[in-house]
Amino acid sequence: MAVSDQAFDITIIGGAMVGAALACALRGKGWRIALVEGQPPQRDWPAGEVDLRVSALSRASQRILERLGAWPRMRELGVSPYREMVVWDAVGRGSIHFDSADIGEADLGHIVENRVTRLALWEQLEQTPDVTLICPAAVQSVEADEARAVVTLDDGRQIETRLLVGADGRESIVRSTLGIACTSKAYDQRAIVANVEVGHWHRETAWQRFLPTGPLAFLPLADGRCSIVWSAEEHRANKLLALDDAAFSAELEDAIERRLGPILSIGPRASFPLRLQHAKEYVRPRAVLIGDAAHTVHPLAGQGVNLGFLDVAALADALDHARTKGRDIGSLHILRRYERARRGDNAAVLTAMDMFKHTFSNRNPAFAAARSLGLFAADHIGPIKRVFMEQAMGLSDALPPLARVG
Repeated sequence: MAVSDQAFDITIIGGAMVGAALACALRGKGWRIALVEGQPPQRDWPAGEVDLRVSALSRASQRILERLGAWPRMRELGVSPYREMVVWDAVGRGSIHFDSADIGEADLGHIVENRVTRLALWEQLEQTPDVTLICPAAVQSVEADEARAVVTLDDGRQIETRLLVGADGRESIVRSTLGIACTSKAYDQRAIVANVEVGHWHRETAWQRFLPTGPLAFLPLADGRCSIVWSAEEHRANKLLALDDAAFSAELEDAIERRLGPILSIGPRASFPLRLQHAKEYVRPRAVLIGDAAHTVHPLAGQGVNLGFLDVAALADALDHARTKGRDIGSLHILRRYERARRGDNAAVLTAMDMFKHTFSNRNPAFAAARSLGLFAADHIGPIKRVFMEQAMGLSDALPPLARVG
């Protein structure tokens, strides 16, 4: 490998929410850290404008962001708590209702614009002397062997590092360049996102209806609007995207059964294709994958970024263990500790979301009846419902220290 222009202990490729969170989690521990990112965060936006890309952050993610110092700034920029969730089936008519009060919690989580989370984390990093922000910059290639990793940027600069972290999304150049294969499944669906003004107050409740062509979610925003995520089969999504605002609003009202009254106004729409993807390995000597670079999940339960933040917590824990024991942070021995902590849990969530997707897409009347029975049972058997809520919120004790209660 060529001699590098700069040398770091840890180099993170990708400075979106997950990559920035990892840089925050690793600061102040004596490591020289580089964060390489193509675009700086958005610094400001018009008052009242809500980004199309939002995330439903779990309580575990909130604890991580609090411990990283980002949560107060996020609250200042705007977070929207949701205290209840109502889920129902368009075919089988079964339903389930979750209420945070049932388990003595103030809320189930928060709906937060992705740009808010990212900006709050970057503002932390900009005050951190041991993190070097290399932005804007694009990665041309990466190499890794037993001794070190080298990143070559498109301007010719090279970075030598003891540990390379791929946090560069589902099209990860780190993953592909290192030859790490993925299990992948296209869903033949697109997620349509928009912000809508509704006639009735959303009651700080997340509403989700499972339609045969894909799930529709209305996520409550603090100003009374809702962020929608409508996952639909490609042919259906293309028809919806071609409609004018009035016709689309009418379809939307029908799809949600007017639970929130008429759609009074709708903002710009966007869409993106959906697929399941899971890296067959998370680690190589001197290299590790986190977030969407390692796994991509269907958005029906809003678990994507929450899984990524748990990756951050687990990797930070593994690297803390290496530091305490005086071990090499780029060794497979240490990196496997992270992989063991996360790959199985991530696989379980990906499998569950895939199963939900296929289960609720099945139009067979007998299958729909069985679905409804399952939802009814889950809604009326308290202990089962409590377990669902606690797992989704991240209240388990089996979490890395950064995410754990207390």
